[in-house]
Amino acid sequence: MRRRRNEVTVELRKNKRDETLQKRRNLTDEDDVDKHLSKINLKELVKKADSSDPEVQLQAVQSARRLLSSDRNPPIDLLIDSKILPVLVRCLEEHNSPSLQFEAAWALTNIASGTSPQTQAVVNAGAVPHFLNLLCSSQQNVCEQSVWALGNIIGDGPIARDLVIKHGIVPPLLAFIKPDIPISFLRNVTWVIVNLCRSKDPPPSVETIKELLPALNVLIHHTDINILVDTIWALSYLTDGGNAQIQMVIDSGVVPRLIPLLSHKEVKVQTAALRAVGNIVTGTDEQTQVVLNCDALSYFPNLLTHSREKICKEAVWFLSNITAGNQSQVQAVIDAGLLPLIIRNLANGEFQTQKEAAWAISNLTISGNEEQVTRMIQDGVIPPFCNLLSCKDPQVVQVVLDGIHNMLKLAGSQVEQLANMIEECSGLDKIEALQNHSNIDIYKVAFEIIDQYFSEETNDSNVEPQVVESTFEFDQTTSIPSQGFKF
Repeated sequence: MRRRRNEVTVELRKNKRDETLQKRRNLTDEDDVDKHLSKINLKELVKKADSSDPEVQLQAVQSARRLLSSDRNPPIDLLIDSKILPVLVRCLEEHNSPSLQFEAAWALTNIASGTSPQTQAVVNAGAVPHFLNLLCSSQQNVCEQSVWALGNIIGDGPIARDLVIKHGIVPPLLAFIKPDIPISFLRNVTWVIVNLCRSKDPPPSVETIKELLPALNVLIHHTDINILVDTIWALSYLTDGGNAQIQMVIDSGVVPRLIPLLSHKEVKVQTAALRAVGNIVTGTDEQTQVVLNCDALSYFPNLLTHSREKICKEAVWFLSNITAGNQSQVQAVIDAGLLPLIIRNLANGEFQTQKEAAWAISNLTISGNEEQVTRMIQDGVIPPFCNLLSCKDPQVVQVVLDGIHNMLKLAGSQVEQLANMIEECSGLDKIEALQNHSNIDIYKVAFEIIDQYFSEETNDSNVEPQVVESTFEFDQTTSIPSQGFKF
């Protein structure tokens, strides 16, 4: 059974925090905020923020904003409890006072940057339609702050995202992507697009994805590193949503531009590009071939020997999906000279990298033909592969056992020579020990390998595992080639 490695993306996502923050606060650059505002009476502040005197109102809202812009422990809950939210939302309607709109939007942005209940409080106060109206403001700082606020709301999850999309954020948001937009503003716009693409339970609608992809095709040519990284992460989130979304990304024409970024001088760009491209090859053979047709494998000698272990790991994960493909795709990995580098990572990488290499090897024993598996054995895979049989991860042990079993089944007349190789590197000792493993599946495969390839005696009914008839039977007439290996 071929095993696409899409489930590993969950582990990769959880391994460290997201590369792009879901919510961002707009901090003040004033040093004396805490001292200046420590004595503020919140009840009085709310009353002044609702004043009919424009100057009093502006100063009060500005004080609230400064409280929320403190770098340390902003009193978000205290301000929510003070009932200031409806007042701030009403201030967004004051079209005759852009300064008041800006200060109120900034304050609400920072409230929405907090926990999910805090963000929801901003939504419940009715802020979303007002922020969307402010995207058309003649004042650029008001527009940008509204984009930022909406980005925080969208970043709260798919429910909030779909609410903002329903109110019509996408067309005005994408309209900001034009040559004369300031770079800081465009960075915020791109970050909001990332948040629109991020959630996958459920993913954004097909219509929304189709609206966003042309913009991502434009932004991926940008020279600003922050914009470029966010654009690629947006594509990585979309390609993490199943084969239909992968196809939409492919159909957008962005893949040929994405592949060369695997060699970008910035590690952040490389990392994001490797994730996006890696997600594409979790799809069908045809989708995988689109990536291979762009000469993607030529970038992998450098990625597999990268100084960053995380990149090595994801590069091997990528290749584990290629070796799960068809035989021509397996051959492409061999022709690119990547087998020795996979084996090097199998032998010398950190454990998580070794784990991905084990999958890559095991998948090749399933998808590859006799000649391809022979080449891998000739390149020295057996000793480091067998070494992993003594690791503590049952899944890795199972993957390695399956790979060894598949190699033995393919060996034909050379099976004894392969068995000797396994025995010489202490692989046999490890397999024998696994007959005592607590995992019944590992025990069964270990027993069967010993019984079929390392025992000259007939089955001993006292030690043979009790399995359902035919559970571990193989069609030897089709799985063992007549020519055998030539090591």
